[in-house]
Amino acid sequence: MLQVGDKHFEPYINKVQIQKAVENIAIAIEKDLAGETPLFIGVLNGSFMFCADFMKAYTSECEISFVKMASYEKTTSTGNVNQLLGLNEDLKGRTVVVLEDIVDTGNTLEKIYEILETENIKTLKIATLFFKPSVFDKDLKIDYVGMEIPDEFILGYGLDYDGLGRNLSDIYKLSN
Repeated sequence: MLQVGDKHFEPYINKVQIQKAVENIAIAIEKDLAGETPLFIGVLNGSFMFCADFMKAYTSECEISFVKMASYEKTTSTGNVNQLLGLNEDLKGRTVVVLEDIVDTGNTLEKIYEILETENIKTLKIATLFFKPSVFDKDLKIDYVGMEIPDEFILGYGLDYDGLGRNLSDIYKLSN
């Protein structure tokens, strides 16, 4: 049992399982995009650890940039997504792969699609480390999924509870 802020969490997914999922995503993307130099876009803050490990596992030429989005307050999605930090790169004619830490309702992903749809991108692909299919309610394609998980609040490996817990190397779930 782990206490973070005023909540208790229990071990859920260990760092070995996480690393295997990250490597599998990198291998799949590298195979699909052979001969291209993709621009990876990490969605901050939660994806910073995923992006770092992904970039170490991806062995071909590539670039990376970040956007900062916010949609959670404590353990609940607000339903509103705010873009706090935007892109500076020219995306015209580029193959872009968005690296998300977690996709649940799809609200953040929908906002990312809206932001990128006017950029004349050659190809847009979405990769997420964690996916909650039971609450995903958008008609949007997710190309690469590291792990499907139930709709439980998780933290660690970049994911937080009220700003805390991002530094944990394993994933923990909220204890009932």
